[in-house]
Amino acid sequence: MFFENSYFYYISIGLQVICAIHCIQRGNQNKWIWLIVFLPVVGSIAYIYTEMLSGRNMRGPKLDVGAIINPGGKIKKLEENLRFTDTFANKIKLADAYLAAGYTGQAIELYESSLTGTFADNEHAISQLMLAYFNKQRYEDVITSARKISRSQKFPKSKAHMFYALSLENVGQPEAAETEFKAMKGRYSCFEQRYQYGKFLLRVGRDDDARRIFTDILDELPHLSSMERKSNRAWFNNTKEELRAMEVGTIKR
Repeated sequence: MFFENSYFYYISIGLQVICAIHCIQRGNQNKWIWLIVFLPVVGSIAYIYTEMLSGRNMRGPKLDVGAIINPGGKIKKLEENLRFTDTFANKIKLADAYLAAGYTGQAIELYESSLTGTFADNEHAISQLMLAYFNKQRYEDVITSARKISRSQKFPKSKAHMFYALSLENVGQPEAAETEFKAMKGRYSCFEQRYQYGKFLLRVGRDDDARRIFTDILDELPHLSSMERKSNRAWFNNTKEELRAMEVGTIKR
């Protein structure tokens, strides 16, 4: 009986951890986190059914449960794959895993070593390398890397473009940064990039312009599909918080 109860206990804790991480990543914590914490079994089952297994989400990103429970295990497997077969694809898979796990230095080494020959201008690797450089505050390297993929059709509305704009700001080129932010102002899309543009405007003291950006983002919310709202929920929540802070005078620039 003891072992059965222990097994059930660890299963319930595992479900709690998975659901809590998933809901935080999706920006659902205000709605779900207390239910998951105080009613672990019922809350977790309800969350899995409603948010992870519902038909409307089946085409959305899949949660890597194994990576959450044992991220080191996934990385170890990818390291073994690379040692066995040293290919560009295996290097990038491992570099992506390093970056996601916070091993930014190791990720940079792999990305840099993979960008040779026919893969020297690989857009995915360069975009990920830009994120890694940005996390290390290597803004000049972000800017240099951006020039290699700036003509790509995907670049204008990409996150890599956003890191390029933020890096320009950080090296003292606010006008150039704003030019890049303006290029990401498409309606009903690029919510993270537009949110960051609003934050940029706050930092340069243009509160009214920032308010217009934040208001436009929220005005578009009712016209989006449920999947679009869920995938961008964190940015909608952040935008609401910025507008509330502006109303009460507690802006964080």
